[in-house]
Amino acid sequence: MIKYSIRGENLEVTEALRDYVVSKLEKIEKYFQADQELDARVNLKVYREKTAKVEVTIPLGSITLRAEDVSQDMYGSIDLVTDKIERQIRKNKTKIERKNRNKKSTSQLFTDAVVEEVETAPAKVVRSKQIDLKPMDLEEALLQMDLLGHDFFIYTDVEDNTTNVLYRREDGDIGLLEVR
Repeated sequence: MIKYSIRGENLEVTEALRDYVVSKLEKIEKYFQADQELDARVNLKVYREKTAKVEVTIPLGSITLRAEDVSQDMYGSIDLVTDKIERQIRKNKTKIERKNRNKKSTSQLFTDAVVEEVETAPAKVVRSKQIDLKPMDLEEALLQMDLLGHDFFIYTDVEDNTTNVLYRREDGDIGLLEVR
């Protein structure tokens, strides 16, 4: 069962829009056990230039499914985001199941800030984000980075409890920064 948290920025989330989001995201329920409870966070935004952005985030323990789309049509963006989430699930279903089966339970979580900087003179912090560093192995961190579609990923190594950073290099390979 999926619990939905749908919010709008610069628009009112109507009942029709809410129903459309729910009906589209319900099609991913078939990939999960019937008794598994999922929490889907949906953010709908409209910008001044009449552009619609849809972001969907579904945390699954140590794995997070995330997709976003920007277009001129809110309903079209909802369709595309749902398709992206479904593709992520199908592509990584076996890996996710294997990881969740072998996952060791741990309650130790760390919080760290990730800062995006804009290239201006002088540079200033324009956004700050809090993240939870979850203990995982290298393979799981690579999977998580791919699922999120990011060029980097920060995690705590489950074996030595150090904070590491994975990043995608310009040549397409992956780099690993290990903190000593």
